Amino acid sequence: MKELINIKYWIFDLDNTLYSGQTQVFSEVDKKMSAFISKKMNVDLVKAKEIQKKYFYEYGTTLSGLMKQDGIDPHDFLEFVHDIDISWLPKDIKLREELIKIKEKKIIFTNGSHSHVENVTKQLGINGLFDGAFDIVDADFTPKPHLEPYERLIKKFNINPNQSILIEDIAHNLEQAKNLGMKTCWLENEETFAKKDSDKSYIDYKIKDLPSFLQEINILKNN
Repeated sequence: MKELINIKYWIFDLDNTLYSGQTQVFSEVDKKMSAFISKKMNVDLVKAKEIQKKYFYEYGTTLSGLMKQDGIDPHDFLEFVHDIDISWLPKDIKLREELIKIKEKKIIFTNGSHSHVENVTKQLGINGLFDGAFDIVDADFTPKPHLEPYERLIKKFNINPNQSILIEDIAHNLEQAKNLGMKTCWLENEETFAKKDSDKSYIDYKIKDLPSFLQEINILKNN
């Protein structure tokens, strides 16, 4: 753990990482995806959900499948599915306090959109605390865990991977980060897809709570 006091680039996934998956924020996005597919393909919501999950598992994101199989305009999709009301999501005071203490670069790395980043971070009360965000448009719509978005992220923010850590809720999204030289941290959860490969050697740290983990690092820095 002490080696993390020298990290210069703190890279965070967004969904189910900066907020707890138990809040069900992403389920709101999930519902909008089904609604989008239902309308575009003229199918009921049950069939739309089947298509949605099939594409997710085959292509890494539902959007990738829709683009490759159905020629969907990605901007229309992102605008629709991320237009969600999460005003019920409480501020995370502890997370805010610990992020403020981290003076090094802090970057959000998501398969979502910049508007979704803005919506979530504003609602959590942590907007304005990051040095930037890298979204699916920045990645030219190639999602994690493909190698390209990691390389684009590094180039965009001039990151030294050997001085970086990526914190993620989806275990296999950490493999490419590790291959590039980053430290990796898995936020433990029981979602079947997310915990697949969580026993792999490319995961350096496993944590149950992000604010507490950051607090522990900040305490180490001050001792």
